Amino acid sequence: MGVSAELWTHASLLEFWRLIWALVFFHSSEFVLALVIHGRHNVSWRSFLISRQYIFAMICGLLEHTFESLLLPALKHTYWMSNTGLALVILGEVIRKLAILTAYDGFTHDIKFYHREGHELVTHGIYRFMRHPGYAGFFMWSIGTQLMLCNPLCTLGYAVVLWRFFKDRIATEEYFLHHFFGERYEEYSLRVPSGIPFVQ
Repeated sequence: MGVSAELWTHASLLEFWRLIWALVFFHSSEFVLALVIHGRHNVSWRSFLISRQYIFAMICGLLEHTFESLLLPALKHTYWMSNTGLALVILGEVIRKLAILTAYDGFTHDIKFYHREGHELVTHGIYRFMRHPGYAGFFMWSIGTQLMLCNPLCTLGYAVVLWRFFKDRIATEEYFLHHFFGERYEEYSLRVPSGIPFVQ
C-alpha cells in the first residue's frame, strides 16, 4: 500500500509540475515576444493570453486531475498518455513560436478588421504548411496539457470547445484576409490547409 501511494504521489506530482512549467513558459514567452516585436507601448497585460474562460478551463483540468488522482490513481500511471501530452505541448509551442517569429510584426493576438500599411501576406516558413500555425500550435498545446495530466474528460472537452472556437475564428479572419489580399489569398487557401483538423 505504501509503495502504491508513493507511486501515485510521484506520478501526480510529475504531471502537475509538467503543467506548471508548460503554463509558465507559454505565457511568459508570449508576453516577451509581444514586447520585443511590438514594443512596450503597444503591449498590454492581454498579451499574457489569460482570460476568465481560460482560467475556468484550467481549473476544470486541475479538478479532474485531483479527483481522479484520489479515486482512480491507476489512471495517472498511464505514462504513454502523459508523455504523448508532453510531446504535443512541445510540438505546439514550436509551431506557434515559429508562426510568431515568421510573421513577426504581422502576428497579433487580435483579428485585424482593417488592412494596415505594411501588412503582408506571409506564405513562407511554417506558413507553407499551414495557414494558421499560431492557432494550430495553441490547439495542440492546450490538448497536450490535458493529455499530460491524463485527464480523459478535459482532453475531450478541450478538443471540442477549441475546435469550435477556432472554426468560427478562422472563418471570421479569412473573410478579412480574402478582402485584403483577394486572389492571392484565394489561391493560397486552396493550396495550404488551415492547420486545424477538418477546418478548411
